[in-house]
Amino acid sequence: MATQGFPLDAVLDTCRQVQFGITDLIRRAQGDAFGALGLDPIESPYRVIFSGPFWRLRDYGEDDATQSLLIVAAPIKRPYIWDLVPSTSAIRYILRQGLHVHLLEWLPASRATGKNGLTEYAKAISECVARISSSGAGVRPFLMGHSLGGTLAAIFAASATESIRGLVLLGAPLCFRPATSRFRDTLVSLVPTGLADVGPFPGSLLSNMSALASPETFIWARLADAALSATDNHALEIHARVERWALDEVSLPGKLVHQIIEWLYREDGFCRGDLTINDGLVGPLTLSVPTLAVVNTADEVAPLGSVKPFLDAMPIRDVRIVEYPGEVGVCLQHLGILIGRKAHAQVWPEIIFWIEAHR
Repeated sequence: MATQGFPLDAVLDTCRQVQFGITDLIRRAQGDAFGALGLDPIESPYRVIFSGPFWRLRDYGEDDATQSLLIVAAPIKRPYIWDLVPSTSAIRYILRQGLHVHLLEWLPASRATGKNGLTEYAKAISECVARISSSGAGVRPFLMGHSLGGTLAAIFAASATESIRGLVLLGAPLCFRPATSRFRDTLVSLVPTGLADVGPFPGSLLSNMSALASPETFIWARLADAALSATDNHALEIHARVERWALDEVSLPGKLVHQIIEWLYREDGFCRGDLTINDGLVGPLTLSVPTLAVVNTADEVAPLGSVKPFLDAMPIRDVRIVEYPGEVGVCLQHLGILIGRKAHAQVWPEIIFWIEAHR
């Protein structure tokens, strides 16, 4: 069935994009209102040293540092969750340990950049790794990523293992076989096959999909965290700042969303080893770099079952999993490793110790 020569599905997809594109604008305006109350991020100084059509590379300085670390931000929302406020900033913590920090930031998708997928994102990481390796001390960087940023980092690392010194994954799902998590199973059942892969994909549409796939994670646990934080001023402030960040929607390339849903979540291509990146197959058998993975046991988005099977299948033994139980005052448990006080006091020292042992 067609409408004036256009497939009906394409017309409906366009309507959904327009509807949720407007929702993006409304949610960002709500976030600005939070900002007017003093809840905007307080980021560390940085300079942009390299860029591409849909990304840019931030440099946080520390020129006297001999070891570089590249953070691959998640393309969902803004990257300042890594540097929300000085008291709970992962970037500031890393800088204090004497590492030279870079961050790969993904720019909001547009009509011109909506056709970028996993291969293009892996190529962007490759360009940034090459730039960092050719500057300063010329040392291969460590690669670090949280959530989907960690998944993208692992996909790149599996295609170019020799280019980095080590890989640190924080709440990053790698395995998407059925029953890996309720979030995975529900998301796959909610999203129809043949999701459109053209144009920008509104961030609020992805937020709605996530909330439908795991209301416990994105609604009920979030409300419970607000209630439990009520008597702790610091926890309540961080919760509110995360709520402000969550409203800061960013559009993603339709092609990237399509490939994540189909190739990763539905087909489990990466864990099965049949994901094609840069004309080659990548998977656990092609990832042979020392790897540290931190898993939040209270997180439904990237539980242990979405990480361990992949790491167990890697050809090297220099692989470690650190379990973190989550905590109150982080709004979303999926973000706890980046902003939690217990995470900064107990888990981040282990991360830095691991990096120092692999320099």
